[in-house]
Amino acid sequence: MLINKAYKFRLYPSKEQETLIAKTIGCSRFVFNRFLGQWNDTYQETGKGLTYSSCSAELTQLKKEFVWLKEVDSIALQSSLKNLADSFTRFFKKQTKAPRFKSKKNQVQSYTTKETNSNIAIVDNKIKLPKLGLVRLAKSREVEGRILNATVRRNPSGKFFVSILVETDVQPLKKTDSSIGIDLGITDFAVFSDGHKIDNHTFTAKMEKRLKREQRKLSRRALQVKNKGMNLLDAKNYQKQKHKVARLHERVRNQRDDFLHKLSTDIIKNHDLICIEDLNTKGMVRNHKLAKSISDVSWSAFVSKLEYKAKWYGKTIVKISRWFPSSQICSECGHQEGKKSLEIRDWTCPICHKHHDRDINASKNILAEGVRTFDLA
Repeated sequence: MLINKAYKFRLYPSKEQETLIAKTIGCSRFVFNRFLGQWNDTYQETGKGLTYSSCSAELTQLKKEFVWLKEVDSIALQSSLKNLADSFTRFFKKQTKAPRFKSKKNQVQSYTTKETNSNIAIVDNKIKLPKLGLVRLAKSREVEGRILNATVRRNPSGKFFVSILVETDVQPLKKTDSSIGIDLGITDFAVFSDGHKIDNHTFTAKMEKRLKREQRKLSRRALQVKNKGMNLLDAKNYQKQKHKVARLHERVRNQRDDFLHKLSTDIIKNHDLICIEDLNTKGMVRNHKLAKSISDVSWSAFVSKLEYKAKWYGKTIVKISRWFPSSQICSECGHQEGKKSLEIRDWTCPICHKHHDRDINASKNILAEGVRTFDLA
């Protein structure tokens, strides 16, 4: 099965390459915003927008007016235009909101360039990129497949990364004849129908004390700069502290991502049928008492990883209705006890007298409902 897969590596550009990356990001943003403005004006005047072809032809003339656009990768500018056209296509299909102007204050800055005539290639521990030449990278694994494009990004921490999209062939994993039900939670991240529990590592909560301290320091420095009448971009101490806070957030994000990838891969390898609840995460985070905890566990990201890995490796994900009363049914005899408050963590069925751990019982019911739904499909 042919799939698109991304490989992410950290880049170590030279000072000259850093400058060119910054210029390319700025020029891509300029092109996007310029044509977005034209697109909006044309739509208001005529009721019709522009097209990628007409914008692409005008970009050639634009380079004569703004000669500095010729200094950067031309494919990156074309990709910026293509992203704008695709954004409008999705908007008119009511899939997303209307595209908005890009700001230089956005936390993550990036540009995308496409592979043509081997202009993107891995050479030992370096990557060849248009205009940049060879850039050193931390090559943690081999890139397998045909390279389609590369996205260069600068994080708020000041670190540079490249994401290489390739087309590669993956083979389905061997069948295990095993099914599993998963109940996602906050105290325990995941509870499996076989009784196994995965601890919630609460990555943000563990770093919260340090994050608060460093963010308060950042706020004080911003106030000092403001009182002096300086620009934040010119305040070195403020910028240093800003990068320090960004590195802490990045560390939390990396820890969470690593945990979710390892857990989802392990589940996909060991089970053919995975049954999970179709949780309404957006609705649940409206509860201000649980919002921070729910955001920290990243259920949506976990389910998303499970879904695309299952598609790659020939496994099946079955989503159970969010209204299914998994916590109310006795997994032993099927008696429905009724709604229980969150404080009740275990209970005994009045019919068959089986004593249940609330979450393990729920995961067993999710598995049974998932198997039933799969057999009916």
